[in-house]
Amino acid sequence: MTDHANRGYRRLFDDEFSVGLFFPITTADGPVPPLGEQTDLAAYAEELGFDALWFRDVPLFWPRFDDAGQVYDPWVFLSHIAANTDDVALATGSIVLPLRHPLHVAKAAASVDRLSDGRLVLGVASGDRPPEYPAFGVDEDDAGELFRESVRTLRTVWAEEYPEIETPFGTLDGSMDLLPKPTTETLPLLVTGHAGQSLEWIGERGDGWVYYQRTAEDVAEQVDDWRAVAGEKPYVQVLHVALAEDPTAGPERIHQGYAAGTDWLREHVRDLRDAGVDHVIVNVRQTDPGRDVRAVLDQFADDVLAEI
Repeated sequence: MTDHANRGYRRLFDDEFSVGLFFPITTADGPVPPLGEQTDLAAYAEELGFDALWFRDVPLFWPRFDDAGQVYDPWVFLSHIAANTDDVALATGSIVLPLRHPLHVAKAAASVDRLSDGRLVLGVASGDRPPEYPAFGVDEDDAGELFRESVRTLRTVWAEEYPEIETPFGTLDGSMDLLPKPTTETLPLLVTGHAGQSLEWIGERGDGWVYYQRTAEDVAEQVDDWRAVAGEKPYVQVLHVALAEDPTAGPERIHQGYAAGTDWLREHVRDLRDAGVDHVIVNVRQTDPGRDVRAVLDQFADDVLAEI
């Protein structure tokens, strides 16, 4: 377990395997989800035994990408959900570092971590929507370097008092400090995708790796590659689920996941666990929009969570 293991990180990775849930928690169709029940559904998911709630960072809606995330700003929404839950880990998937000043990220993240009693796990990425870069005055070709510098800045200002650091974002000369500090020496950082970095860089400087859906066979090979550079640091996979009402329904591929009944999904999640995955993030967004989302969560909790 990393020295950066706050309460949220331990909830995700102390045991052999855990499962989280992506916002928006909905079966509604269309790129912009309904917002009214998300707080109640977050508390309901915690009651059902999901280990984490994952928050998206989508600064601007791009219709071509067809996905507005959970719509709310992640820092505002994190604070709200933290106040309405007790023990579930709160994770970002993922904060787009090149589009945000790292001092703002550092202060917001440490604030959420403190207010939630150490439940924040910070997933970070370099971004995947090309029009966002010019909107924020960032050259897309610089995203990888800005990501590296952001991570260096975050680690420095969380761990040190009155730090001195020179970065492309600005200079700290030792006369000022960032407050609050997080509940641990530095917050756990999970890198999503490659973020413009080598796997060796991610393994050395990250506290885990988040990757997109792959077959169980491919995952086993990728986990082996990860373990070779990162040791026992955790591997996390995103799984989009279109949950069929019939538990015996066979699988069909969908974007970043599968449409299937719980019989097949239970075996697939077990296969991911056995392949070395430490945490799976489930997104139920692509389920039949006619189904009640609570019924979908109940079915997944009863037939998958309870059986793994």
